[in-house]
Amino acid sequence: MADIPKTRVRTARNDDFIAQGAILAVATVLTKVIGVIYRIPLANILGDAGNGFYGYAYQIYAMALMVSSLSLPTAVSKLVSAKVAVGQKRNAVRVFICSMLFAVVVGLVVTAAVFFGAEAISVHAMKSPLSVYALQMLAPGLFLVAVMAVIRGYFQGLGSMMPTAVSQIIEQLIRAVISIVGAGIFVDIGTRVGKRTGEELLGPAYGAAGATLGTVLGALIALVFLLFILWAYKGQMRRQYRTDRSGKQESYRHILKVLVFTAIPILFSTAIYNINQILDLTIFNHIMEAQGYVEEEYMALQGIYSGKYDTLVNVPLSIPFALCASVVPSLTAAIATKSRKLVHEKIDQTLRLTMVITIPCGVGFLVLASPLMVLLYNDASKTPAYLLMLGSVVVVLYAWASISNSILHGLNHISSPAKNACVALVIHLIAFVLMMVVFKMNVYALAAGNIVFAACMCWLNERKVHKVCGFRMNLADTFVKPLIASGVMGIVAYAVYLVFDLLVGGRWIPVTIAIVVAVIVYVVILLKIGTLSDADIEALPMGVRLLRWCRKLHLMPAEQNMER
Repeated sequence: MADIPKTRVRTARNDDFIAQGAILAVATVLTKVIGVIYRIPLANILGDAGNGFYGYAYQIYAMALMVSSLSLPTAVSKLVSAKVAVGQKRNAVRVFICSMLFAVVVGLVVTAAVFFGAEAISVHAMKSPLSVYALQMLAPGLFLVAVMAVIRGYFQGLGSMMPTAVSQIIEQLIRAVISIVGAGIFVDIGTRVGKRTGEELLGPAYGAAGATLGTVLGALIALVFLLFILWAYKGQMRRQYRTDRSGKQESYRHILKVLVFTAIPILFSTAIYNINQILDLTIFNHIMEAQGYVEEEYMALQGIYSGKYDTLVNVPLSIPFALCASVVPSLTAAIATKSRKLVHEKIDQTLRLTMVITIPCGVGFLVLASPLMVLLYNDASKTPAYLLMLGSVVVVLYAWASISNSILHGLNHISSPAKNACVALVIHLIAFVLMMVVFKMNVYALAAGNIVFAACMCWLNERKVHKVCGFRMNLADTFVKPLIASGVMGIVAYAVYLVFDLLVGGRWIPVTIAIVVAVIVYVVILLKIGTLSDADIEALPMGVRLLRWCRKLHLMPAEQNMER
């Protein structure tokens, strides 16, 4: 663990990174749930083809977003937390100012490039010319999110996830309303134009563009909210600047250099995740076309993957993604204490909580795949259900890979995830092409390819973490116990669903009751077998009260150690 500063800082043992991560996780899950809910009517309005145009344009947007925001939330939070940890409050403010100027310039350049290059991207790269309308509509959002990224990263570096959490909810609520309304209006316009021009898919293509309008307006309103929070905080920033007694003031040129060298490796590793999806969809379209499928057929399959499978899988993945935001500044501060034990404790706790959350979600997708697709999309066909069953593995592996990326970032080995992602991408692409060409797995290759990529990332990242700080994973508490509890939960959930489906029937009641029972069974078994320590529960929001209730209900083991 090289390059650990000798400056004495406050102890990181009692910081609240789990609580802050939980706040952000709740907000992120809420936004994902809102996303699932509004995507139901949106999917019905757009149809599978429209969902394909929307999903493809959104993949390009997500890729460009990585460039425009340059992974600034993680980079800025890391730099700000490092400055605050050693008492350099003035430099923390200067990091924010420098990052904001940088984000404005890069955001404008990338926005212009995507808007004016949308036609070339859609026709030549995406093999989906009608996606151009959605992509152009999304372009202004790149600038807005780049500016938001800096403000969110600054507050995250100060240890507060609340501005990010609230702004995410506001953004998603606006997006939900405008996307549905915009899609409905634009589908009608596109359908009328399509009848005049003879282009049948113009209605879904216009509808996808209308849906993306919600993304841009949601980002705009969220940015206004964050600017208001920043304005309210400006007095505190000025006081931090004036009361800094460290005697150190870094030049903006130096800060920009550090920012870029911090952000680019994070950007690179994050971008590969998005490149992975874009390459998959592009290769998928080309191979499907070569195998005799027409655009309407393979875009419909892609719509199922993007609009139904991907939307659901991203809900549980939002929790580890939120923990990633809090673990980077927390580990950065812990490194400054030069305590290997403390660093190991944070890594262990983060990994265990990630698996405790994602493993039962994966098992739930496995046993209730078809009922969930019927419940949410009224789709009883086999393809969406089988995709979601594959997604049960993707949820666990992607969560593990993402959190291990952030752990390496927090350990100051920022380039390692990028290198590992390159290796994983090559292996993944070889496997994906084989699945499509040799095994003819069709749309299932998209989900199976995700498994290959994430599995490679998990293995490579864990090797690096052990090499860097000597951390060894507690397999029993991290994987075995959550798997046992999840296995029992899955059996009970499926049995309850079958019983109520037989007795009551309908789309809602059997699935809802099965999910409620599953949550109760999982939590009880998880606590009874001692997966979570007292310290783990106390680290959660209202943790002391939760622990008191757990003990009162006799859910904790008879002898529960305070520390592992």
